[in-house]
Amino acid sequence: MHEHTNLPTPATSSHHADTSCASVLDVEDLTVSIGGRMLLQGVTFALQPGQLCGLIGENGAGKTTLLRSLIGVQPSPHGQVSISGLSPRKSRDLVGYVPQKINFSPDLPLRVYDLVQLGCDGHRLGPRWFSRRLHQQVMAALDAVGAQDFAYQRIGELSGGQQQRAVIAHALARRPRLLLLDEPLANLDFRSANELAGLLGHLTRVHGIAVLVTAHDMNPLLPVMDHIVYLAKGRAASGSVREVVQSATLSKLYGYPVAVIEHGGRVLVLPHADAKVGEDGCYLMPNGSTSGGQA
Repeated sequence: MHEHTNLPTPATSSHHADTSCASVLDVEDLTVSIGGRMLLQGVTFALQPGQLCGLIGENGAGKTTLLRSLIGVQPSPHGQVSISGLSPRKSRDLVGYVPQKINFSPDLPLRVYDLVQLGCDGHRLGPRWFSRRLHQQVMAALDAVGAQDFAYQRIGELSGGQQQRAVIAHALARRPRLLLLDEPLANLDFRSANELAGLLGHLTRVHGIAVLVTAHDMNPLLPVMDHIVYLAKGRAASGSVREVVQSATLSKLYGYPVAVIEHGGRVLVLPHADAKVGEDGCYLMPNGSTSGGQA
């Protein structure tokens, strides 16, 4: 029998995070260019404790570049990123990061429990001795993602959805305030993607963690998203889903007319072939509404 505990209170950084700061994450006018190519331009948004934000965009829109800027591995000389009042390099203890799909060999002699334990003390050298406190910390992270039933299985033998839960538990092990996930729903079947999205929503509501998750398909996240940052061509529109996911906002962002179609509980964003340019230079939709994007 294993002792299960609640996920502990989010950590504090040795650099003295500002706990009075209302936002966990503040991004202001972030601009990144590499080799003369503009990857991000003037991106601005904020994320509060207990809020789930979807970072949505097509491949190449700049999602991974933005995440790399937030964890301090992508230089961003223009604009500012603040995590609980600290710079990315000084706030690493406050951030949990799950990169894009990791391939685990079935022959890898690493159990899920071992992976999560590495998230707790992997930065320490030398042999690991049993510690009741460490065990409780590992089990709390496993419980938070519903992975306790396969805690002692080899991670390479698990399904894609189970592996994602394991790596999220690894990221939660040090009790971050901000959890960043890069395309965690990619390559999952419909049911697993929706279950994982529900789990992320649970983490924000129950544990008060701020979550930023990238995806090219927003639909699994719609039931749990509080906020959305929609990226296109390195530029961003942010706000509530209702504010951002509409034809006028996205047409302006893309620079050409797009239609937002709701069908069967899903949202599709498609180029609008029938849009025309009005006298004011804005795109005019067939129903007479104005998209707001300039021709």
